[in-house]
Amino acid sequence: MPLTDPSEPPPRSAALRRWLGNFWPAPLGIDRREHLRMACGAALGVLLSALLARWWANVWGIEAPWMVASVGASAVLVFGLPSSPLAQPWPVLAGSTLSALVGALCALLVPDVACSGALAVGLALALMVQLRCLHPPGGALALFVVLNHGGGVHLAVFPVLFNVVALLVVAVVYNTLTGRSYPHPQRPARQAVPAGGFTVADVDVALAHYNQVLDISRADLEGLLHQVGRAAFQRTLGELRCADIMSSPPFAVEQGVSLKEAWALLRREQIKALPVVDGQRQVVGIVTVADFMRLVNLDLHEGLGQRLRALVMGRGQQPTQVQGIMTRAVQVAGAAQHVMDLVPLFSQGGHHHIPIVDEGQRLVGIITQTDLVRALAKAVQAAK
Repeated sequence: MPLTDPSEPPPRSAALRRWLGNFWPAPLGIDRREHLRMACGAALGVLLSALLARWWANVWGIEAPWMVASVGASAVLVFGLPSSPLAQPWPVLAGSTLSALVGALCALLVPDVACSGALAVGLALALMVQLRCLHPPGGALALFVVLNHGGGVHLAVFPVLFNVVALLVVAVVYNTLTGRSYPHPQRPARQAVPAGGFTVADVDVALAHYNQVLDISRADLEGLLHQVGRAAFQRTLGELRCADIMSSPPFAVEQGVSLKEAWALLRREQIKALPVVDGQRQVVGIVTVADFMRLVNLDLHEGLGQRLRALVMGRGQQPTQVQGIMTRAVQVAGAAQHVMDLVPLFSQGGHHHIPIVDEGQRLVGIITQTDLVRALAKAVQAAK
């Protein structure tokens, strides 16, 4: 059987099938409850907008149409895609009203309906992009005004402005009551994105390279990327728990142990930290080599050995017990906790040693940066 050269272009039939497959959309990825929420919201929004507009027209004796069909398209966006940048209140309100005004102006200045309609849609799109109010139904509104021979500015006020305001009021109430934030935040809460292996600058570069309007907010895009990275990280590490990689039993001391004993234990076992426990093996602090070094004033290199020896021997005015130099605010983790939960603590929190406790908060182990790196390396090797 001859081998296929991957550098050769695919057969025309296969390329045609792939091209035709692009016409069949991917599933939306929502459950039935969300499907029902969207449909009921759109129906309710259009109903209330129509009832209010019809009542208003009857009260004031308005003969013009009291409803525009583009409200249905706006309802699909504000109820079906409430997080979309195209569905936020400013694009809905400004995009719709502005497009109606543009349509009225084009109908007034260009007699030919075909040319006037094309100009109105193009000009409305250009203005909506510039004013950050891009709303697809706006193009329909611009064309609607032209096909209705202008109608003047009053169409932009009623029914267009009236319809969209009523729809937005219903959208805010309905989306909030059904658990959807609306208006939806369009900017990330933080300027820096330290987790997930990328930064805000990386997102900017990718978006600039893509150079297309995305129907997703910047904040949601960054959040989605973080969730994808977290899911991939979880898949790579599997169900690895702290108990699987911790050093056990750990070396530990009590508060009343002398600095000389603690220092001797650190040197003998060649470790850099000792959890400090009480009589029930519950963690009350941690003492590290850095704690010893801090008290002997590392800025003065002369006589460093003598000062350190005086500290551990209990000479001078320095503390003589572990409780005098230990760090009391210590970060601990549960033995059943996922290893991936410790990554931010080591990478961003500045931790080098994390004591591991059981369900009774008793010390059962300790995880160092070396333990974590070793576990990550094994997980990556296993995933290859």
